[in-house]
Amino acid sequence: MEQHAQNTTENPQADEQVKAGQDVPESESHESENTENQVSEESAPKENESGDSSPEQESNDLEAQLSELRDKYLRLMAEFDNYKKRTLKEKIDLMRTAAQDTMSALLPVLDDFDRAKKMAEAEGSAEVFSDGVRLVYQKLYQVLKNRGLEPMETEGKEFDPESHEAITDIPAPTEDMKGKIVDTIEKGYTLNEKIIRHAKVVVGR
Repeated sequence: MEQHAQNTTENPQADEQVKAGQDVPESESHESENTENQVSEESAPKENESGDSSPEQESNDLEAQLSELRDKYLRLMAEFDNYKKRTLKEKIDLMRTAAQDTMSALLPVLDDFDRAKKMAEAEGSAEVFSDGVRLVYQKLYQVLKNRGLEPMETEGKEFDPESHEAITDIPAPTEDMKGKIVDTIEKGYTLNEKIIRHAKVVVGR
């Protein structure tokens, strides 16, 4: 026992080295474990951030895309519906007024018929509006009427600058004829309710 104590006392440096040799590895082991835990904790959120999105997020994204596509579809359908309505209206208007040039060219012929008829019906006139001419006159008017041509009714009507063209004004024969049409110089016509010629009239003042 005395010899062992003496050896221990004689070699204090060796004891310290032995002790140091036991303590150092244990300290390094603890530090290594702490470092690994810290690195693991720091890297965990980064993995969540850089990883794939959650199913809930993907579902929300798909719903947003679906809503956007649905809105685009509805807008396109509305625009296409408006386009169809517009083109249909244009076609109808074109069909209704396609014969306007032909009708306008025939109006002077109708004017000649009207003047001949008026002169023949005047009191004491030597002009004759024969039955054959009357038949042609009536048939022509009927055919054009079936195509949408209508003469304007102007006698005794209020003067309307949208439909009538005032050639002149004269003193009204009666008080109630002031501002109204006293005489018609040239008939006005509409084709399918569209004015193709304004009536030329005399207005009472």
